[in-house]
Amino acid sequence: MEDIVIDRVKERVRDLQVLHLMGRVAAVGGSTIEVSGFGTGVRLGDPVCLPSLEDRRGEVIGLGNDMTTILLEGGSEGVSIRTPVRLDPPVRFAPDDHWIGRVVDPDGRPLDGLPLLPGTGRRKRDHPPPPPHRRRPMGQRMATGLAVFDTLLPLARGQRIGLFAGSGVGKSTLLGDLAKGVDADVIVIGLVGERGRELRHFVDKVLGEEGMSRAVVVAATSDAAPQVRRRCAPAAMAVAEHFRDRGKQVLLLIDSVTRFAEAHREVAVARGEGANLRGFPASTGGAIAGLCERAGPGEGEAGDITAIFSVLVAGSDMEEPVADMLRGVLDGHVILERQIAERGRFPAVDLLRSVSRSLPDVATPTENALINEARKFLGIYDRSELMIQSGLYTKGSDPQIDAAVACHPDLDSFIARRSPQGVDQSFAALRRALASKSVRS
Repeated sequence: MEDIVIDRVKERVRDLQVLHLMGRVAAVGGSTIEVSGFGTGVRLGDPVCLPSLEDRRGEVIGLGNDMTTILLEGGSEGVSIRTPVRLDPPVRFAPDDHWIGRVVDPDGRPLDGLPLLPGTGRRKRDHPPPPPHRRRPMGQRMATGLAVFDTLLPLARGQRIGLFAGSGVGKSTLLGDLAKGVDADVIVIGLVGERGRELRHFVDKVLGEEGMSRAVVVAATSDAAPQVRRRCAPAAMAVAEHFRDRGKQVLLLIDSVTRFAEAHREVAVARGEGANLRGFPASTGGAIAGLCERAGPGEGEAGDITAIFSVLVAGSDMEEPVADMLRGVLDGHVILERQIAERGRFPAVDLLRSVSRSLPDVATPTENALINEARKFLGIYDRSELMIQSGLYTKGSDPQIDAAVACHPDLDSFIARRSPQGVDQSFAALRRALASKSVRS
């Protein structure tokens, strides 16, 4: 154990740099500055620091023949012409097993007030995904602790699904339940643009000691600079890849892709890209797809990254840009409906608008028959609900509607059911819910 700590300290010491390239501010515009004097020793993405302004940091976002464009954290207030700018070495992002139970920022610095050493390796935050021809197919179904995800919307190893929800419909609580209940070795959670108070609440109350005992949280709060918020999701993915490459089954939760896309837009516009794709720059789709493709089944002896990407949608608008981009690259989507949440059923999953593309492969023929039957009766009730609630339907007019009305209360409560006993017990409960259609009829 002592040898490992010494190796980590040695790596940290090697990161220290005595000599630095220095430049000076030549122009200031908004949150960006133009710096001269770096010459050819600077690259896109390199970090910089303004020592005379309390070590204010920034990132290189543009290169010219004589000028370097810097996007500052905290804006350009107080910057003047010829302010000195120091070029720092690239951040060595090195996830390690001892990060479990910790909260870190996108550069691997601790956010929980305790010291943290990087690992002994180095991992790129924008690493390419594994070659498609070498990846395994999706694996077996995973127990989640929630009946609806154990049965009607199964989650398979290496699957990537989207969680689409507005504000205040129980999204964070559902993510916390999945983090505590999914049968995985390690949970990696990326909180992009989350409020500082909500970060503390999510770690202490939603996850608690049980969830944090196998989790790494990568967070960039809402007050962080856009380049920091943009790095959060790729950094969380890099942490997940570290554990995947060690043969672990990893559950990755990114909350939310919407705020990742908004941060990407801010950075892209600052470097001159036009936001002409329904308010987003053309590079947004590639950034989202590149992030999602890194998750999924591994290759060889590696594990899998099972990923859940949340999307903030206003008024359940599945056609808004980020939702539309994300839905096309995932293996399923789950929609949380405000009307369901307002009547007190959590998780507020709109089952008829949600789909898991791991079906029918991960279920047996008998289980698939139960799933199809449940969806059929939920669909019949949904189409007839207005007529039923207004008293226009007379019992006995249609046997199918009678059966749907009879079993709907049990199916609705089943979707909210917790299932700590596993998948088999969940299907047994679903079978009992469907059996009520004949008893009550």
